[in-house]
Amino acid sequence: MTTTDPLVARMRPFGTTVFAEMSALAVRTGAVNLGQGFPDSDGPPEMLAAAAETLRGGHNQYPPGPGIPALRAAVAAHQRRFWDLDYDPDGEIVVTAGATEAVAASILALCEPGDEVVCFEPYYDSYAASIALAGAVRRPVTLRPGADGRYAFDPDELRTAFGPRTRLVLLNSPHNPTGKVFTADELAVVAGLCREHGVYAVTDEVYEHLVYTDAAGPHLPLAGLPGMRERTLRISSAGKTFSCTGWKVGWVSGPAPLVAAVLRVKQFLTFVNAGPLQPAVAVALGLPDAYFTGFRDDLQRRRDQLVAGLADAGFGVLPPEGTYFVTADIGALGGRDGVEFCRSLPERCGVVGVPTQVFYDDVEAGRRLVRFAFCKRPEVLAEAVTRLRRLREDG
Repeated sequence: MTTTDPLVARMRPFGTTVFAEMSALAVRTGAVNLGQGFPDSDGPPEMLAAAAETLRGGHNQYPPGPGIPALRAAVAAHQRRFWDLDYDPDGEIVVTAGATEAVAASILALCEPGDEVVCFEPYYDSYAASIALAGAVRRPVTLRPGADGRYAFDPDELRTAFGPRTRLVLLNSPHNPTGKVFTADELAVVAGLCREHGVYAVTDEVYEHLVYTDAAGPHLPLAGLPGMRERTLRISSAGKTFSCTGWKVGWVSGPAPLVAAVLRVKQFLTFVNAGPLQPAVAVALGLPDAYFTGFRDDLQRRRDQLVAGLADAGFGVLPPEGTYFVTADIGALGGRDGVEFCRSLPERCGVVGVPTQVFYDDVEAGRRLVRFAFCKRPEVLAEAVTRLRRLREDG
C-alpha cells in the first residue's frame, strides 16, 4: 500500500477551510463567533412562511434543471428592477447551490487547464480552489488600503496580469473580505481590459444589497457597462440578502451560450438543488423596497457598532463600504501574525475572528489583518466588544 498522499497535487494546498477551523474553535471554547459570515437571526417572515407552505404542499422532489420557472422569473424581475439588467428567464438564468457552486461551475465551464484567471486578492477561499479544480492558473492583483483606509488596486498591476492565456476575470463587489465597493472608474478599467483582451468576466455580487450609505458610490454590476453583458456571468444568491445562508440557493445570469455552459457543468455537480426552497426565494425577491433598505440600514448600524468597539479595543480599523465584514489591523495590540492571533484569541478573550492572510497569495500584504463579522444581533456584538477590550486592558 502506498503511503503517499492520494489527493491530486493541485488540491493539496487546500486543507480544511479557515471558516470550519475557527467555527470549531468557537464551539470548543464557547467564544463569540465573529468569524463565519452567517446571521444569527432568520430572514423575512414572508419567505419563511412560503417555505413552510411549500414543504407541506408536496413540492419535495427534483425541480427542473435550470431552476423552477417562478424563481427564474423572479430573478429576472429583480435584476431589471434594481440594476436595469434584462435577462430572459428561459435560457439566461440558472439556479445553483449557492454562489459557491455558481463560481465553481462557471470556472469549470469556461477554463481549460493552463488558462489564466485574473482575480483580486484577498479573495474568498473557494475562488482559488475552483481555479485549481479547473487546472487553471490564478493571477492575483492585490487590493491595498490607502491613507483614507479605502482599498484600491494599481491599474498598471492589473494590466500586467493580463496576457495571452487570460481566459476570464473573477470580480467580487461588494468585496469579501475587505468590504470594498468597486467604483465606476475602477469597473471601467476592468471592463476595458476585458474588451481589449477578449476575455470573459465572472462577477460575484452576493452582497449587492449591502452597500452602505457612506460608501464611495452605489453598487454597479459590471455587466451593465458597455460591451460587458455579452461576456459576463453575473452571480448572486439568497443567502446574504435574506439571511438564509443554509439554504444554498444562488443563480447565474448571462448570455444564453455562457449560461448553457454553466448548466452543462452544474448538472454533474449537484444536478439540482433546494427544490422546496426555490418558491420561497421567489417570494423574497419580490419584497417591497422597504425590506431591502431596512435590511441595509440595520446592518449599517451593526457595522458602526462593531467598528467603534474594535477601535475602542485598540485595533486599527478599516471601515467597510459593504458586506458583512470589517477588517482590523492587530499591530497596535502587538500582533504580528493574524493566524497566531486568531488561534489564541478565543482563549485570551472569548472571541473568534478570521485571519485575512489566508485569502492572499501575497501573505505579507495581509499578515496583520483580521476579519470580523457584524451580521450578529446587537447584544452579541456588544458582548464581543466587551471581551475584546480585555486585550488592551491586559496589555
